[in-house]
Amino acid sequence: MAMHPPLEVTRTAQPRIACDGAADIPGGAALGHPRVWLQIDEHGYVDCGYCDRRFVLIGGPADGADQTTLKDFSEGASH
Repeated sequence: MAMHPPLEVTRTAQPRIACDGAADIPGGAALGHPRVWLQIDEHGYVDCGYCDRRFVLIGGPADGADQTTLKDFSEGASH
């Protein structure tokens, strides 16, 4: 697992989130990727395997951490 800064970090209060890569683009569903459901585990974050967006659980162990020091934990592309 490579360490590199995630493209975008989204803090969330929910441990299970959906990512389609275009949620913030009005009418941008065609620009994203298939919707995948991601589960944040005991590490406190998960990376989307398609778009590298990182979701960090608010109050979890990765919240407030230097994101560039955390390994990639991807879900989505392989599921």
